[in-house]
Amino acid sequence: MVSHMRLRPVLTALALVLGVLFAPGVGVLGGGATQAHAVTKLTHAEATARFSSSGITWSSSGGCSDRNVATCTSFDQLNLATAQGAQTLKSATGCALNITGGTETGHAGGTYSHWNGYKLDFAKSTCLTNYVHNVFTYIGVRGDGAPQYKAGSGNIYADEGNHWDVTYYNCGGC
Repeated sequence: MVSHMRLRPVLTALALVLGVLFAPGVGVLGGGATQAHAVTKLTHAEATARFSSSGITWSSSGGCSDRNVATCTSFDQLNLATAQGAQTLKSATGCALNITGGTETGHAGGTYSHWNGYKLDFAKSTCLTNYVHNVFTYIGVRGDGAPQYKAGSGNIYADEGNHWDVTYYNCGGC
């Protein structure tokens, strides 16, 4: 019979291995980091209801929410985990958050893009910038020169000068 003292580390190791194997974008069963996985998509109305309930605001240079117009700020087809990530950020920081970019056309492409629902842009504020600098880990500059910071959750915050470009791989601990 295996004692509890030996069984616990074995079960812990097994749980960690299974977690890696089944994690989205990672491991043998994940298909690699370049493949998008099935996610829950929100409508613009569903996303704005979530943001409003958390005290998160949004603005649009065009005063609109049409996904096909670059000057609008749309949340149509936003990933649920991305919306939850913004809500987690709001509750963790206590900062006023204003979203200036969502799923509308006009952003860079790629699997983990605005269009595919993985990214949000946040207006710069001293509160948010201080939080990112003090809590997250600096991981170097992106190909375009934007300094990047990685949250403990794995989400990436890139300083694009006048706003934070955030890639949500998950909800950030929701």
